[in-house]
Order: sequence, then structure tokens, then C-alpha cells
Amino acid sequence: MAGPRRDTRGIVDATGLFTRVRFRRREPAPALRPYLEHYWLVDWDLAKPYASHLVPHPSVNVVFQRHAAPPAHGNGYAEVSGIAPGLFVQKLEGRGRVCGVQFRPGGFRPFAPDRPVSDWTGRRLPVDEVFVPPVAPSAVLDPADEDARVAALDAYLLALGPEPDPRRPVRCIARRRAALVPGVRGRSRQRGEAPPHSLAQAHAPPTRRPAARRLLFLLRPQPASTALSKWNATMSSRSRR
Repeated sequence: MAGPRRDTRGIVDATGLFTRVRFRRREPAPALRPYLEHYWLVDWDLAKPYASHLVPHPSVNVVFQRHAAPPAHGNGYAEVSGIAPGLFVQKLEGRGRVCGVQFRPGGFRPFAPDRPVSDWTGRRLPVDEVFVPPVAPSAVLDPADEDARVAALDAYLLALGPEPDPRRPVRCIARRRAALVPGVRGRSRQRGEAPPHSLAQAHAPPTRRPAARRLLFLLRPQPASTALSKWNATMSSRSRR
């Protein structure tokens, strides 16, 4: 795969943010990539408070975070953040850490199949109210090694056992997977199979406009040799007259 994207879409004043925090995107485990866009990791140690502004992507996020304040969350907390309808503002101060999970569009439903994703729009709920079994935020936030934090996210999400969306038609899934396999169309033509549009034309009902068919037949492009033969025949008949 190409790896996580490197652009700054959605980040207001990306330069100002990146001079104050350490921001990275990481790939999830291969089994999770159909559902997740990427992990996003942020660490900061600020002498002065800073307010970050984000234009949210149309995606659900699961966020493990630890801030200097309030004290009630000294060990960190985790929440499910639905699609936000407006600008998101987060105040950063002191030392802190965030380990986030951005889901692909439609990728969150397999982890919470009992409720539609629209139920989370504009809401931020504790992870324990959405997922079972619960997770200790410290298991994700405590490791000093970044790879260990990514591995902890992988282990937690894989343990949830994502299930396919029961309302999604199987034929749509099969069509999308076939489109993602390189060379499928080429191999079918090498075997002499007709492309889909040819099959559709072969089984299409006959037209009900015979006059239009005759006109198209007369106006159809012809080879140069055929046109020349007709021209010679016409000239010969005129010369005989």
C-alpha cells in the first residue's frame, strides 16, 4: 500500500501547530486497513497554552488522550468521536499525548454493528459505552516507544473482531474487490470472454425503429475500396448513356 497520507488537509495553521507538537501518521495492521484510514499520534510539551483548530474529516475517530488538565483524567481517557458538524478546537497545554484512530467512511460500522453511524454524529462518548471489552487508556498511552503504541492499538482493535455491515449488499463488496484486483479485466479478455458492455448489447431488446436502422446502415462508414468501386460503377453507367 501507499502508506498514510502526508498532506495537511483539515489542519488550520498547520505550520503553527507543527512547530508546537510532534505529529505523525502510522499504518494499522494489514487486517485493519480495509476499515481504518490511519493512526495519528500527537505529543507536546508546551510552556504556553495553544489552541489547535481542525476542520473535521467525514470520519469517526477513536481517541486515546492524556492532557495536563483536568486532573480527573491524569491517567488518560478514551472516547469515540463521531463526525463533527463544525470546526473542532482543542486547547493544548503543559505535556500531553494523543493516539487517535481515523476510520474510513463506512469502516466504523463493522466495529459497532448494532447502531448506525449517524447515532454518533456530533457526539463524543467514552469508549466503554461503545465497545466491549473495555480498554485501559494507559495500555495505549504509557509506552514510550511509538511502535509499541501502534502495536497496542492494533491488538485492541483486532480483539474487537470487526464484522461486515449486514445491510451492505454482498454484490457491492464483490464488485469492489474485483475492481481492486489488478489485471482481472485483462485476463478475462485473454480467455476470450466478452466484456460486460458487449454482453449487455448482445442481450439488449431489438430497436423498434426499422427506418432509423436503415438510415444508419446507409450512412455507416465504408472502406475506401468499396467507395471507389461504387464510384467507378457510377461513372461507367453514365458513360454508357
